[in-house]
Amino acid sequence: MDITLAILSGLLILIGIIGSVLPVLPGTPLCWLGLLVLHFSKYANYTTTFLVVMASVMIVVSVLDYLIPVWGTKRFGGSKAGVMGSTIGLIVGLFFGPVGIILGPFIGAFLGEMLVNKTEFKGAMKSATGSFIGFLLSTGLKLIYGGFTAFYFFKAIF
Repeated sequence: MDITLAILSGLLILIGIIGSVLPVLPGTPLCWLGLLVLHFSKYANYTTTFLVVMASVMIVVSVLDYLIPVWGTKRFGGSKAGVMGSTIGLIVGLFFGPVGIILGPFIGAFLGEMLVNKTEFKGAMKSATGSFIGFLLSTGLKLIYGGFTAFYFFKAIF
């Protein structure tokens, strides 16, 4: 049973790390769930404080994941159309691999500003840059959290 829990835990953390880049998977919650599953095996005996702190960080990172791209787009002069375009661009970008995931939000924010608001080229580029920076920051935070959970997973297993 402990091996099954360890395998399930590892899979949850791996899928969670993948979900840190793919918007269709709840990355940070899956990573935390992986730690919780491992806690019930013989391999890890995390304290309640540790699990609560990791859950709290997970909640903060999850909330920031929604706020940072919006902040980045608005900070650089973008509108709701830019934010929506960034999200659509990310989803479409999934079909084009890593390059699409990186460029999709940028192109989407640019097109959203140009199509909906008829923004000038310079303003749309500025908004797209903000969206891209916000995407990178929020993705980076999720990957850092996933890295910490993977670290504690491997520390417990080995």
